[in-house]
Amino acid sequence: MSDGVKDLVVVEQFLNTLDERAFSWHGERHTGNDGLTSVQALSAWLKTHDLVGAGRELRASDLAAARALRAGLRDALTGDDSARTARALAPFPLVLAPDAGSGGLRLVADSGTPGLDVLVETVAASVAGGGWRRLKLCASADCRWAFYDTSRNGGGRWCSMEVCGNRNKTRAYRRRHAD
Repeated sequence: MSDGVKDLVVVEQFLNTLDERAFSWHGERHTGNDGLTSVQALSAWLKTHDLVGAGRELRASDLAAARALRAGLRDALTGDDSARTARALAPFPLVLAPDAGSGGLRLVADSGTPGLDVLVETVAASVAGGGWRRLKLCASADCRWAFYDTSRNGGGRWCSMEVCGNRNKTRAYRRRHAD
């Protein structure tokens, strides 16, 4: 797995802090939840993913920025409109800065919100590199789970063929064969 894909996995996990799934599977009812309900929850998530170091206290404004970024990125994944991604990143300014490691330039975010800059930089780099088009929301209306599409042609629609793909294909089959 390339570094860009590994980095997008963290963005995928960030997007999935909002779980909108609302379906039954094998008799179990899944109800969604929001993993970013408090400053403490955001801090714990960022620390778990090594995105913010100890000693930096987050504020309510940081939580609001994180939730706005998540909402904007999820909205950006709902269509092929690149302007949506640009709008999602607009509140998080990006600049080119010297990269000491390569001697070239790299994108750097400086939003003032600890931990979010890495996510913003990852999204911007993946957009520039073409990997962003592989990050998608499940096409199932009662799921909307973010996933990285590993299909050969990039045409995957479901977070899981075993769950969402199967449920939706079964529904379509039943509709076609209804009397």
